[in-house]
Amino acid sequence: MKIATWNVNSVRIRAGLVADFLGREQPDLLLLQEIKCEAHQFPGDLFEAAGYRAAIAGQKSYNGVAVLSREAVEIRERSLPGEAEGSASRYIEVGLQGLVVGNLYLPNGNSGGDDGFRAKLDWMAKLRAHAAGLLDADHDFILAGDYNVCPTDADYAKGALPATDALVRPESRAAFRALIWLGLTDAVRALHPTETLYTFWDYQAGAWHRDVGLRIDHALLSPRVAERLARVTIAKAERDKAQPSDHVPVVVTIGD
Repeated sequence: MKIATWNVNSVRIRAGLVADFLGREQPDLLLLQEIKCEAHQFPGDLFEAAGYRAAIAGQKSYNGVAVLSREAVEIRERSLPGEAEGSASRYIEVGLQGLVVGNLYLPNGNSGGDDGFRAKLDWMAKLRAHAAGLLDADHDFILAGDYNVCPTDADYAKGALPATDALVRPESRAAFRALIWLGLTDAVRALHPTETLYTFWDYQAGAWHRDVGLRIDHALLSPRVAERLARVTIAKAERDKAQPSDHVPVVVTIGD
């Protein structure tokens, strides 16, 4: 099974890029974050023409997540368990062929001052609790998406972020490690432990051309899924296209 995750930074603007990616890569699932539209505005007709149906947790102008699938999926959750009703649309979870797939857009944590950062850590704590529940229920699962965390100094270019940025603060990294310490596997680092790999380049200051990037898009795998991990690629070429997202897809292939 091939599962890709991509923060598209407005699906209506990048719809053509998404359709092209689907045609080339043919993933079983494509997890989209920051779609920035409600369900009725989602360009599903274009993706249906490519053979994909959509499960959407949208929001007007901001946030929003969606799953594109070639087969019908079971929609298990449209928000992160524990989140208050009416919260930002940042999580959708589906089931396919015995696998639970959570698609997440974790809060950045840099806006809203101390309250905004606490909200990021609170969201991460809820995600950890949900992951622990999935493990206790003996589910095979993947939690993938835009985590807005650089887990180590190797995951961002020198000078890309100040030490005070929420993506690299010790508390954010500790919360990410708490997920890993449940027994989850970072798919990229499992197969590419020492390579310099980024998934995001800012639009400003020539970050793309200077390769001043961040690795903030992750796929965390439960133990039995990690044993079947066959391949991970980062579709870096997407960042060099016309009107690209500032993120690129991460593609994870799971064997039988």
